[in-house]
Amino acid sequence: MSFFRKLFNRSSPKEEQAAPPAAEERVEDLAAAIGADVPLVAEAPVPAPAPEPEPQPQPERRGWFSRLSEGLSKSSRSITGSITSIFTKKKLDKATLQELEDVLLQADLGLPMAERIVGQVSSGRYDKVIDPEEVKRILASEVSKVLKPVEAPFSFSAAQKPFIILVVGVNGAGKTTTIGKLGAIARGEGYKVMFAACDTFRAAAIEQLNVWGGRIGAKVMSRPTGADASGLAFDAIAEARADGADILFIDTAGRLQNKQYLMDELDKIVRVIKKQDEGAPHAVLLVLDATTGQNAMAQAEIFTKVAGVTGLIMTKLDGTARGGILVAIAEKFKIPVHAIGVGESIEDLQPFDAEGFARAIAGLEEA
Repeated sequence: MSFFRKLFNRSSPKEEQAAPPAAEERVEDLAAAIGADVPLVAEAPVPAPAPEPEPQPQPERRGWFSRLSEGLSKSSRSITGSITSIFTKKKLDKATLQELEDVLLQADLGLPMAERIVGQVSSGRYDKVIDPEEVKRILASEVSKVLKPVEAPFSFSAAQKPFIILVVGVNGAGKTTTIGKLGAIARGEGYKVMFAACDTFRAAAIEQLNVWGGRIGAKVMSRPTGADASGLAFDAIAEARADGADILFIDTAGRLQNKQYLMDELDKIVRVIKKQDEGAPHAVLLVLDATTGQNAMAQAEIFTKVAGVTGLIMTKLDGTARGGILVAIAEKFKIPVHAIGVGESIEDLQPFDAEGFARAIAGLEEA
């Protein structure tokens, strides 16, 4: 099952189409149609075929866990390297436990998580030698317990057409790129997609979304830089209905949470959308950049208050040693996590897997 169907929990229109016949079947059908006495190939001398080149070895296609582990390698190396250093041939005492807590806090796992892991490690093991691998397993178990409740596929109802997705986040988080990737995946699954370039504060964002639209064959509603974003959102919904779009992605300006006038504009967009459809936006996705660390916590709080965030996508986990911030956000805000990104390609954006994330950040093999 592909990513978009898992994320949006709805069967693909392509499944309703019969698969085309194989090439051999098409040839047999053609022979039957024109009669057995008519040759399919002209009866002429056929030159001997040239020797086929030896097949070249193809690069092995890596699975998602392999890409996830590589993407989280900075965070994993930072944590597990320190764990190995702390616990190899050492008895568990107050100093080693303090070192462990410091390592977990530096990875942005948050104080509550760090204290629980330290408590689990010390339970019944004080003044004893503990295997670093056991510490890693405890780390993975505790992280998984926090993340599993927020591991959530996207709920995508066929009754809501167009399904309106408002995407929010600050500049540089990868918001517009994430919209493009989601749109590409949706188009590949057979959905009719439309983009609304409502980040009218940045010409680059408008251009970027138009490039994505042209690349994947999705209609893009846009206006010149500085145009009224809420008015564009209103018109985009009407256009998406008239055009029969399945999904409408609405991009928004990269609003800094300390710029009140920009947050007011976001609030206005939400109110205008509701004038077209009381139940919309049907989803509000917050895109967070893992490299921003603790600042991502503040973003999660303010965007949830202003826009009613329904789900989270975290990007750039491959660019930081503080990937634990996702755990801290999940524990504090309980926001459903739909997907994570660990690279630039579309394949590096995948549905969130709590168990896989926990094992990868702890430096363990796939279960």
